[in-house]
Amino acid sequence: MTQGAGQGPAVRAAAGMPPAPAQGGQSVPPYAPVRAHAPVPADMPPEYTPTRHDLPVIHRDGVTDRATMALTPVTPTDTVVDTVLDTEGAAASAEGPGPLFVVGDVHGYLDELREALAAQGLIDDEDRWAAGNARLWFLGDFTDRGPDGIGVIDLVMRLSAEAAAAGGYCKALMGNHELLLIGAKRFGDTPVTSGAGTASFQAAWLLNGGQRTDMERMEDHHLQWMSRLDAVVEEDGHLLVHSDTTAYLEYGDSIEAVNDTVTEILQRSDADECWELFRKFTKRFAFRDESGPQAVHELLAAYGGQRIVHGHSPIPYLLGEVGSEDGEDGGAPAVDSPHIYADGLAIAMDGGVTMAGKLLVVQLPLAD
Repeated sequence: MTQGAGQGPAVRAAAGMPPAPAQGGQSVPPYAPVRAHAPVPADMPPEYTPTRHDLPVIHRDGVTDRATMALTPVTPTDTVVDTVLDTEGAAASAEGPGPLFVVGDVHGYLDELREALAAQGLIDDEDRWAAGNARLWFLGDFTDRGPDGIGVIDLVMRLSAEAAAAGGYCKALMGNHELLLIGAKRFGDTPVTSGAGTASFQAAWLLNGGQRTDMERMEDHHLQWMSRLDAVVEEDGHLLVHSDTTAYLEYGDSIEAVNDTVTEILQRSDADECWELFRKFTKRFAFRDESGPQAVHELLAAYGGQRIVHGHSPIPYLLGEVGSEDGEDGGAPAVDSPHIYADGLAIAMDGGVTMAGKLLVVQLPLAD
């Protein structure tokens, strides 16, 4: 089914993004970046097509060591957090897990993230963790398109330590925009092998909404944190991933295998291998059409869970409900809740915040 053919969504930012080329016979509406980008070569490969909205994060070794090591400089408050982790956190964990929340793609919209977290009682009016032993998962795509991707990462890293101190946790998954930013930082304009010709992470990052201010502010601990994120996790019967694709199956037949493979690829720091990983994680719409339920079942059979929860593909695109670029034909997408589809087996969490939609933070499980 063609989604929004020949149309573009209402966007928060100024125009400047060239129309996205057709992919697989399907015309994809363009995304508008927050700022103008460098000229796009005429022979731009398909991988350069703007990847819209997606991303969250996970810590395989636990939140404590990664989050607190990444928070710099160390303050007296951070020292208290380390102390509490061994006492109150352990006691709270003994009471059993708290409620489970998930966050859709953020894409640098820090103010919208704060508002959405506060509305669910997860943070207080000083942006501090306020949810006790609750569990919070981000589905990836913290940066690009929006104004403050590094601010988003800093907030998530801090909440990870604060949540652990309270007996809960705040974790995140690897999104395709994390892979894109890591590649742009590490490899820059280094040519990579593409099925459509020569490409580079730097050019793809700029075309996909990369913000120079994020690149300038990114420090080593941000890069290390992103590079350690897992790609797949199962929580309370929910299989959490960033992208609505079956490409995860190409990287392992278990959750542990997939996460280990992704980490190993990033550690090897081979530009072509990282590009292929980014390209695979940018695929979308695997669960949308008639074959969607079967695709979901393939992932659930391999990794466990009864439902899949993902970001990446904006709900307005999944529904084909995108207004025109000038705001006609329905205007801004009306998204106020996740989209349950594929015979009730899939939950889409990207509310289209970069398209004047909504940044979604919800508690699981959801009723049909």
